[in-house]
Amino acid sequence: MAVSVLLWWAGLTLVLWLLSRVSGQPAGLAGCAASAVLLVAVGEAGDWVRRRWRTHRLGRPAANPGPAGPLRTRRVRKRPQP
Repeated sequence: MAVSVLLWWAGLTLVLWLLSRVSGQPAGLAGCAASAVLLVAVGEAGDWVRRRWRTHRLGRPAANPGPAGPLRTRRVRKRPQP
C-alpha cells in the first residue's frame, strides 16, 4: 500500500507541475508536491470511508477493521425449526 500511495503522490506531483508550466503560471516542485500530498491524503481517506460504509451496508465485518474493530456487527436471528 505504501508503494501505491508513493506512486500516486509522485505522479500527481508531476502532473500538477506540468499543468502549472502549460498554464503559464509556473509553480515550484515543492509547492506541487505539497498540493499532491493533500490530494492523495483526501483521496485515501475517502477510499477508506467508502470501504467502511460498503462493509457496514453489506453487514460483513471489515477485512481490516483496525484497532477499534468493525463499525457494527450484524446480528442474525435464527428462525425456530417447525
